[in-house]
Amino acid sequence: MQDDRVNDDAKPTVLRPVTGAAHCVLATLALAGVAWTARGVWQVRLALAGQPTAGPPDQGGGRHRPLTALEDAYHLVSTVGDVATVLCAVVFLAWLSRVRDNARALTGRRLRYAWPWMYLGWIVPIANFWVPRGVVAEVHRAVRPTARLPHSVNVWWGLWLVGALSGVGLMYADTTDDVIARAYTNVAPLLAADAAVVGAAVACALMVRALTGAQERRGSS
Repeated sequence: MQDDRVNDDAKPTVLRPVTGAAHCVLATLALAGVAWTARGVWQVRLALAGQPTAGPPDQGGGRHRPLTALEDAYHLVSTVGDVATVLCAVVFLAWLSRVRDNARALTGRRLRYAWPWMYLGWIVPIANFWVPRGVVAEVHRAVRPTARLPHSVNVWWGLWLVGALSGVGLMYADTTDDVIARAYTNVAPLLAADAAVVGAAVACALMVRALTGAQERRGSS
């Protein structure tokens, strides 16, 4: 997984600015956290309202009943959450690209994970269990090689995996109408996944602040 873009005779010497990118990440993380909290609130409202006598929105056989006002609102909240998540991912990767380039400059050597893995690591099966965390850990080691990895990194990654791979969180394959039906019958797993995603956003914000601050201090020293 060596970085083939770097040659030892032309290592970057100037650190890329990361403060602005970090602020953008923090803003989008806050937006995503609020959106996923709202999703959980609406799921609780659906559970308390109870399933209509006409049954779930998806009636089977390609038939759908008209949605209630609460169900319509959940569709909107869910869409906002999805958009916020995508926006957050794009901004986070832009920040990660900057701090990773700085890590190369600070270490003066090739990194373990080549640059395509910064993107492929999130989607390649099996590798997505550890590669993204490994990229972040390598960035930290470039700045503070003898220091322990911040707890926020492990908390972020653990909660991310719970929210993404639990079957009801970030990567569930159900339609919004299916999620509504699940909220009526068994809302607890949905809320647990929502809580994991929000917790991951908080831990990610702490991680971004820690790594950004460490690079800024190292660059000014």
